[in-house]
Amino acid sequence: MQTDISNYVYSLKDSRENPARIFYIGKGTGVRKDDHLTNVDNTSKGKFIKEILASGGKVIVSILSDGLTEPQALKLEAELIIAFGTEKNGGILKNTVSPKGQFKKDRRQLNIPYGIYEKSQYGLRFLKDATTEFIEANPTGIKNSELARYLDLHSDNNGRQKDYLTYSILGTLMRDNIIYKDKDGRYKKK
Repeated sequence: MQTDISNYVYSLKDSRENPARIFYIGKGTGVRKDDHLTNVDNTSKGKFIKEILASGGKVIVSILSDGLTEPQALKLEAELIIAFGTEKNGGILKNTVSPKGQFKKDRRQLNIPYGIYEKSQYGLRFLKDATTEFIEANPTGIKNSELARYLDLHSDNNGRQKDYLTYSILGTLMRDNIIYKDKDGRYKKK
């Protein structure tokens, strides 16, 4: 079996600054890197692209690394986003790691290490992908206990199994309208 190495990691840069400033990191195959310019959306990144173009500037698209497998590309993309940081967490990138992720005001002052939010969101993305693949491979559905057991995500709470992590993963997939729970308590792909 031949390994697919068609993935790459790329950046978008603002040409109005010297040197050009990176404002987005992504991964893709084919023409993915160019999609941001042909289909400009209304995200923070899209609005910034419109601003650059309206001022007469150019968006520079650079492939940072190519010939990668998808896991290699995902890992490199995550590491670069963590290194540069997203704007909402004090960094420079316009990436939106998780559109639903928001920080809530807390009365306590917590030390929040730089990059942990991005790491957690990428970790969650890998867990959601693995869970979705597991469900797709079992058309009759799976139970939470099966997910916890086969992905080795069982927790041990003083001898009592509490599989909150897998319930949380399944819950986010249901919220995202990717899976549903049938009347027998089995999780299935929509």
